[in-house]
Amino acid sequence: MERQKAGWPACDSSAGSRRSVIGSASQSVSRDIWRFYGRKDQNLLSPVNCWYLLLNQVRRESKDHATLSDIYLNNVIVRFMQIGEDSTRLLKKSKEIIFQLQEDLMKVLNELYTVMKTYHMYHTESTSAECKLKEAEKQEEKQAGRIGDPVFSIRMEDKYQRRSSVKRIEKMKEKRQAKFSENKLKLIKARNEYLLTLEATNSSVFKYYIHDLSRLIDCCDLGYHASLNRALRTYLSAEYNLETSRHEGLDILENAVDGLDPRSDRQRFMEMYPTAFCPPVKFDFQPHMGDEVSQITAGPPVQAELILRFQQLQSRLATLKIENEEIKKTLEATLTTIQDMVAVEDYDVCESFQHSRSTESVKSSVSETYLSKPSMAKRRANQQETEQFYFTKFHEFLEGSNLICKLQAKHDSLKRSLGEAQRAELTATR
Repeated sequence: MERQKAGWPACDSSAGSRRSVIGSASQSVSRDIWRFYGRKDQNLLSPVNCWYLLLNQVRRESKDHATLSDIYLNNVIVRFMQIGEDSTRLLKKSKEIIFQLQEDLMKVLNELYTVMKTYHMYHTESTSAECKLKEAEKQEEKQAGRIGDPVFSIRMEDKYQRRSSVKRIEKMKEKRQAKFSENKLKLIKARNEYLLTLEATNSSVFKYYIHDLSRLIDCCDLGYHASLNRALRTYLSAEYNLETSRHEGLDILENAVDGLDPRSDRQRFMEMYPTAFCPPVKFDFQPHMGDEVSQITAGPPVQAELILRFQQLQSRLATLKIENEEIKKTLEATLTTIQDMVAVEDYDVCESFQHSRSTESVKSSVSETYLSKPSMAKRRANQQETEQFYFTKFHEFLEGSNLICKLQAKHDSLKRSLGEAQRAELTATR
């Protein structure tokens, strides 16, 4: 239900879905694009639909006008080349981030495995110490039964031996009692650490599949839809002014361009490959050898330590949230700047089709619109510099939010456990 509310496709999660299959999904998408070109009845992604309609429109063309040829050569083609360069560059940067996120996720899983093994080891030691203690208690009871025999039937030598045996058994019992208490405390701490790490791991994995993957998809096509919108609108403007008899086909293509929607495409893409984008089942607590305690123990032996840790987590979270909020504000401002850069409405070429102008003036007006401006190189450099800054801040935001996610999970788990412990103490006091 939570996945459906978040906009995720319904699917059955499995252990195999924990592996990253973004590369294979991308290859499948490429094959699907070519398969969809000849099929109009498919529910295409909006960019694929635009490319499909554009291809059909171009196929119907038998002759190009000189002005149209000039616009294609000096404007549209270069825009498409830039789109390809931008897509390759953004994909490379996004891959670097997703590889880092996957490495961080593996570190979290390895940490979970380590604390689980530690918990298992201490539970084994605690069980062994408890068995030895019970054995010592049995020996003490057995010895006590012997002491109850009639005194007159026991020799002095036997009495002395029984006293020394009783003292020896008492010392052994004290040592085993101390060892059992020590191992019991270690077990409680190890179990608490395991449960906290378990909560943090589940939270990190859930965040990776629910939030991070969709954000990374957005980064892969950062500005792609806007750039494609500009290029196709340039083409549409030229075609509408060149030949009004083709308006019907061009209107269809314009509607497809208006339908360019990165969010809808992202959702549809994720629905096409549900195995890759559905979060796996949460990790459950694995009790060791019949251990029935599945909650964090906040009793007197570790209550002070847990309270201190809870306070430290609370302070750390407050600082991290402030820092991450500042990074988020910077990230949003940078994203707005990038969107402004790639959403410039410079695709209208109606002036190039004024019949009163000569061919030279037409070429001049076309060259002045976009490509031949002295500021073009500077604009491109500013765009790439802004993109680099955006990816840097985006990486910092993901790292900060991941840390907040893990710490918040531990914080909430400790808060619940300490609250339950306080209520239990209050009830006992009453």
